[in-house]
Amino acid sequence: MTAALRFDPIRLPPECERLRKEVRAFLADEIAAGTFDPHKPNREDTDAPEFSRRVGERGWLGMTWPKKYGGHERSFLERYVVTEEMRVANAPTRRFFVADRQSGPVLLKYAPEHIKMDILPRICRGEVCFAIGMSEPNSGSDLFAAKTKATKTDGGWLINGTKIWTSSAHIADYMIAIFRTSPSTKENRRHGLTQFLVDMKTPGIKVNPIGQITGQFEFNEVVFTDAFMPDDHVLGEIDGAWKQATSELAYERSGPERFLETYYVLTELVRAVGPKPDTRSAEGIGRLVAQLHTMRRMSVSVAGMLQAGKEPVVEASIVKDIGTVWEQQLPHRVRDLAAFVDAEATNRETLENQLSFAIKTAPKLTIQGGTTEVLRGIIARGLGLR
Repeated sequence: MTAALRFDPIRLPPECERLRKEVRAFLADEIAAGTFDPHKPNREDTDAPEFSRRVGERGWLGMTWPKKYGGHERSFLERYVVTEEMRVANAPTRRFFVADRQSGPVLLKYAPEHIKMDILPRICRGEVCFAIGMSEPNSGSDLFAAKTKATKTDGGWLINGTKIWTSSAHIADYMIAIFRTSPSTKENRRHGLTQFLVDMKTPGIKVNPIGQITGQFEFNEVVFTDAFMPDDHVLGEIDGAWKQATSELAYERSGPERFLETYYVLTELVRAVGPKPDTRSAEGIGRLVAQLHTMRRMSVSVAGMLQAGKEPVVEASIVKDIGTVWEQQLPHRVRDLAAFVDAEATNRETLENQLSFAIKTAPKLTIQGGTTEVLRGIIARGLGLR
């Protein structure tokens, strides 16, 4: 089946611009209080629980969720504005971001009522952190090749196997993971996977941090050895998680975080060249800003589709593919343009430090959330090309 691609030209309504001013004022107060430095790249393994709670107090977590679960029944476009401002400011969002963006909507749709009533309000208050258990050794982003096994036992399931590249597992309270509950079939290799809510304090779970060249420990290996998951932690249809995971990825792959992760080097370059850039710098910055604006319009459009109750999986994959390639290349483009920046520029040292960090962290950007190759396979299938 061929998908009809749509990127409607959605404009943010007035309430979004009012909200933007509120978020900027809040972040300015946090910066003034020393919570974080906007000119330093956000260390993604930084855990900032008090900041997370203050964001929750402002009503900016679970924004689109029903009020009965602690949500605020606001729009996806309003949530988009909050995400955008947090990313531009390099705010420490690690503790709450995955729970708010991705895990909460999964629980809303598939979790038993008592689990919703327990966990969702805590997400909205900024009290819990979630990780996503998808990738495995030797299968990478090929979700349907997962081998970590869930075996039925009295009252639940025993989990054995390994997940890898699991962001934030070392600080997570919960994980939403996909485990194999039945073999795949010749007719459908997607069959046999089931989604589970995992309490990370469960005996039999060991988290091994994976060091990165930046000095971070954002990623982890998670080993399960007879870890018991109760029956009420099964999310949705047994053996049918592929249907659920596909729609989940529309939330994960389309937000502004998919092209703003190295944005700070662009703003620092603009500061360095000053109000009167030479022709070369002006032309280079102009191209980058034009590309950024185009991706932002596409991303806002996907947010509008989510608001309308649609599942824009292909469009979200396009945003993630284009966006992560762009943000991966951005530090190198900025480094080229910065070669002619005045050595006496007051922020030259800050720019050099940012570039050093961004160039080291850039390789992961086209891997996390689905590799470029996997994304392009999804796009090709949606366009009827495979």
